[in-house]
Amino acid sequence: MTDGPPPDALDRLADAAKPRGVPPVHLWNPPNCGRIDIVIRADGTWMHEGAPIRRPELVRLFSTVLRKDPDGHCLVTPMEKLSIQVEDLPFRAVAADRGDALRFTTDMGDDVTVDAEHPMVVDRGPDDQPAPRVLVRGDLWARITRAVFYELVEAAKVENGRLILRTGGQAHDLGAVEVGA
Repeated sequence: MTDGPPPDALDRLADAAKPRGVPPVHLWNPPNCGRIDIVIRADGTWMHEGAPIRRPELVRLFSTVLRKDPDGHCLVTPMEKLSIQVEDLPFRAVAADRGDALRFTTDMGDDVTVDAEHPMVVDRGPDDQPAPRVLVRGDLWARITRAVFYELVEAAKVENGRLILRTGGQAHDLGAVEVGA
């Protein structure tokens, strides 16, 4: 005989703990309650009052109620909106899959397939280096990490002076080929 809940209760509990996606934050219009001392650093670290938030589950939860409004990034619930600071972009694309389509996985566990609604853009950063990003949802972007971008560059081919990655019947422009040095 064992103590504890019956097996079906454990199954229900495990099911309840599974990620459910993101809530419809775009539909919520609560009043702005001010600023909370949360910063998403350029390296993707979420900070609260100067210290890293060490619980990945809490960071993931916060990421699901993150929204970008005209006045900046905020955490939003049906009842309140709190402004936060984001140094670069709120998410990092930490893995890529070049199967039937180009798909990224973010540091928050989001899977994003590059398409018309989720474009990949390769800008130039302040240091004139490539600054690739992919749209995750709303106006929330993920910075494609340098290691992931280098994987894409290595798989790309030069076409008309541009690096082009072909996957799933689509062509993705990674930028101009730099000649010189």
